[in-house]
Amino acid sequence: MAAFKKSYGIALAVVALSLTLMGVVLAATDPNPSGIGKDVLVLNGIPPRSTSLLVTVSNGQSYTVSATINVNFDTSSAEAIVQFPLLFSQTSVELRMVGDHVYAEAADISSGKWLEIDEHPPSFFGIALELTQPASDLNLIKGFKHESVTKSGYSTTYSFASNDVALTNVLGTPKQTVLGSLHITVTTGASGEVTGATMTSRSKHDMSRINVQVLSYNKRTEISAPSPREVNPLKVTSLRQLFSTTSIATLLLPENLASLVEGTSQVS
Repeated sequence: MAAFKKSYGIALAVVALSLTLMGVVLAATDPNPSGIGKDVLVLNGIPPRSTSLLVTVSNGQSYTVSATINVNFDTSSAEAIVQFPLLFSQTSVELRMVGDHVYAEAADISSGKWLEIDEHPPSFFGIALELTQPASDLNLIKGFKHESVTKSGYSTTYSFASNDVALTNVLGTPKQTVLGSLHITVTTGASGEVTGATMTSRSKHDMSRINVQVLSYNKRTEISAPSPREVNPLKVTSLRQLFSTTSIATLLLPENLASLVEGTSQVS
């Protein structure tokens, strides 16, 4: 079970952080800049019914984990195809979040069965609102020393950075907290909708970067749970087959991002 918690944390972190980053942004852009092509992601203030995201996670070394995530806000469900690096190739893991369950399947498991994990996802309705109208959350951002706003065409990028932030390697055993730097950027589009975000964490010896790109809004997305006969009880041996081939060992995240954006963390 310890092996599962260590490796499975990456898959959940990819999903969770791609959604968490969307909640700390400001939206204020020119709705129709002259000479600029149409913003295909524009929401016009209407919460999306679905979204597709491309998420990459890297640690500055020779590997990158990538995931294509589809979210259906109407049914509060999500699915992801996660690409894990191997020595000379990659392996894929498919994840589905339906109800209070996460299902995982990998091509190298001989039974072809899905593994089922109990999970309590965040509010999908709240996420849809944050993607559409995130401006009020700017008031929560008080703990960053450096802030800037850059405009380019119909896009606006908000940048927040701080040094001496408490960072934790969520994959480490035991977990250790170190001081490092944190840099977050969020980009919004023509009507203020979120179009992308990054989070870069650096300590003296390690670096982690999470990049989120919105590929589309409101495309038809149908996500369903596997048939009960296709689901196996959680087994440690299967989990080792699912995740043990990846070389990932470092994923630095803020120890308490919520307190930082609210300005209650201690930074020098």
